[in-house]
Amino acid sequence: MSTPDDTAALNERHRARMERKKAIIDAKIAAADKEIGIIVVNTGNGKGKSSSGFGMAIRALGHGMKVGVVQFIKGAMSTGEEKFLRRFPDEVSFHAMGEGYTWETQDRERDIAKAREAWEQAKRFLADPAIGMVVLDELNIALKYRYLDVHAVIADLLERPPMQHVVITGRGAPPELVEIADTVTEMNVVKHAFKAGIAAQAGTEW
Repeated sequence: MSTPDDTAALNERHRARMERKKAIIDAKIAAADKEIGIIVVNTGNGKGKSSSGFGMAIRALGHGMKVGVVQFIKGAMSTGEEKFLRRFPDEVSFHAMGEGYTWETQDRERDIAKAREAWEQAKRFLADPAIGMVVLDELNIALKYRYLDVHAVIADLLERPPMQHVVITGRGAPPELVEIADTVTEMNVVKHAFKAGIAAQAGTEW
């Protein structure tokens, strides 16, 4: 059983550790003084890639930015994020330009045509300095299946306005994209409800 002296000593050690940690973090924050648009890539087999991307879109809206969204692959069914973001037509331009996942469409040539059409819309956003954030949902899938040329995509990304942020989601991000991105997160599966026979639920999956 701890005594008041033990608790006081524990609290003091914690305070000293946090003081040292604050000094280190403050120094890193002071050194990170660049202001520039970044490329964020969310990839991996775990859930949360698109969820995080749309969370950042909402965050950008909160800061008064305009947001452009292009969904590759998706589009066969309306999602919660689409329904919500379409409530803000002056701030968000939302384009769901796919026709479903590849195992549903079963038509590679049409998938390629739709991906290229979607990239043309993405390029319009990437050329517009009034758009503060561009979300390219499931772009990684289109790149993985080589519906788009990764080098051409990277060239367009790197020529965007300097303060524009880009969020790219989807499994299988190609190494060339990972290399030029500023922030890359790989989401791994620990558990997923689908494995237990639970159907995709509104609000958590779509």
